[in-house]
Amino acid sequence: MEWAALIAWVLTAGGGFVLLTIWLARGGMQQGREGGSRIRPPLILSHFLLAATGLVLWIVYLVADEDALAWIAFVILAVVALLGWTMFAIWWRRRQARGAVREAVSPDTPAEQHFPVSIAALHGVLAVTTVVLVFLAAVGVGD
Repeated sequence: MEWAALIAWVLTAGGGFVLLTIWLARGGMQQGREGGSRIRPPLILSHFLLAATGLVLWIVYLVADEDALAWIAFVILAVVALLGWTMFAIWWRRRQARGAVREAVSPDTPAEQHFPVSIAALHGVLAVTTVVLVFLAAVGVGD
């Protein structure tokens, strides 16, 4: 179970890194100072940094086999998931507000609105899978 969680976490991180790269390339850091409903830099960067920290702790757990590390990684992952749901809600609300009419891409278009739906969806599904697998491993399923 621990190794399945690691694989899911690495795949999730890969998708997240693609999304972060798109966000940065589309000016997400500069748009953070503008008004409106958009993903702000502190939110996306804390999501990224906490997810990376949790992944490193999970790897250390796999090497050291200390149960406390698994639970710390899980708690960090839970916070990461809450931040992720917050970003998903911002992204989704903006997409829904556009309705059937396609919004013209302009400098005012939030950077996250350039996320491919398929990558965002895959990242979310892998993230939920990761949370479940990490929890199951932390409680000892599959030992």
